Amino acid sequence: MIEIAPSILSADFTRLGEDIRAVEAGGASVLHVDVMDGKFVPNITIGLPVVKSIAKIAKIPIDCHLMIEEPSRYAVQFVEAGASMVSVHVEADNHLHRTLTAIREAGGKAGVAINPATPLVSLEEALPFADFILIMSVNPGFGGQKFIQTALEKVRRLKMMIGERGLRTKIEIDGGIDATNIAKVVEAGAEIIVAGSAIYGKGEATKAVQELLDATTVWI
Repeated sequence: MIEIAPSILSADFTRLGEDIRAVEAGGASVLHVDVMDGKFVPNITIGLPVVKSIAKIAKIPIDCHLMIEEPSRYAVQFVEAGASMVSVHVEADNHLHRTLTAIREAGGKAGVAINPATPLVSLEEALPFADFILIMSVNPGFGGQKFIQTALEKVRRLKMMIGERGLRTKIEIDGGIDATNIAKVVEAGAEIIVAGSAIYGKGEATKAVQELLDATTVWI
């Protein structure tokens, strides 16, 4: 099953509750939350207090993508705040096994995020301990960027790596995805599709989610 995960980074924060309900009505399966510290990436977004507030109203699982330095210090706190999924960057965590294990023990699904120019071999040993891998198809830090085409081949190779090991690790992808390229992303092997501008930039978030789901259904 293909899951659409709207990124609230592109939502209207003056009416965040309404924007969340809109994507839920459209059929979104996951709510993607980008957490940035201004150090690992050149932007600052939101943290634990906002996630706690979102958890009170969201009817779908919250997926926190930690684009921060020293993610091991905070990963479990995001699970405790209400996140069902938490991903940490392979580039930012020297002890992935420990962090992923801690997320799982806290009751969350553990993920590893990887930047466009980082080779897949860097997360190979962590695969058995991850519930999902987040492939970045833009350089993280800002919404509205153009999709990096090499991400498709990266997804294909990751799917092969997972299959060869007999794992059930899911593949998530984030960055520059809309109705024009979502079919290729799904065909390559991605199962959780993050979209921000393509949903909240349209003005009608409910309809935008439905259009993405339709585009996926038509082409696979």
